[in-house]
Amino acid sequence: MRPVPRWALLSSGCAPLLLAGGWVLAARLEGPGYDPATQTISVLGAYGAEGFWVMSGALLALGVCHLLTAWGLRPAAPAGRWALAAGGVAAFLVVLVPAPSSGGSLRHGSIAAAGFALLALWPVLAAHRHRAAPWALRLVPAAAATALMALGALWFLVETHREGAPGAAERLVTCMQSVWPFVVVASCLRFSAEDRP
Repeated sequence: MRPVPRWALLSSGCAPLLLAGGWVLAARLEGPGYDPATQTISVLGAYGAEGFWVMSGALLALGVCHLLTAWGLRPAAPAGRWALAAGGVAAFLVVLVPAPSSGGSLRHGSIAAAGFALLALWPVLAAHRHRAAPWALRLVPAAAATALMALGALWFLVETHREGAPGAAERLVTCMQSVWPFVVVASCLRFSAEDRP
C-alpha cells in the first residue's frame, strides 16, 4: 500500500481548525444579532455580512485543505479521493455563490447540499474491503462515519424545516466532515509505521 505523505497530516488537521475558527471569528464580527444555534454558517458568508470575508476565507482554505488531503491520501480508493476533492471544490463554489443577505437561494443551497453529500459519502467510497487496510479505510469504520454524517445531515434538514436549531446541527455535521480526513490520514500514517521492520 502506498504511503501517505506527512504533509497530509497538516492539510487534514488544519481543515477543522480553519472552519471552526472562521465561523467563531465571523460570528464575533457579526455581533449579538447572530445566533449560532438557529442561524447557519451561510448567514456569516452572505453578501453584506460583517464577517463575509472571514467566513469566505475560511471556506476557501477548507477547500484547499480537502484538495491537498485527497491528493495525499494514496491508500484510499480512488472514488473516495475524488469525492473528497469534489467536496473541496464545493467549498469554493459556496464562496462564489454565497447566500443572499435575506431569504434563501436555490443555487447556494444546491451547492451546499452537494458538498454535504460528497463529504458524507467519501469515507465509504474510500474504503477497502480487505482487512490489510488502515483502520479508518476499512469498510465498517468508514460506513459508520458515513452513517453518522448522514444522520447529522438529516437532523439539519429536520431543524431547518421546523425552524429549530439548524445552526447547531450544521456545525456538528461540518465538524464531523472536516475531522474525518484527519482521522483517515492519522490511521494511514500509523499503519505505515507499524509495517516498518
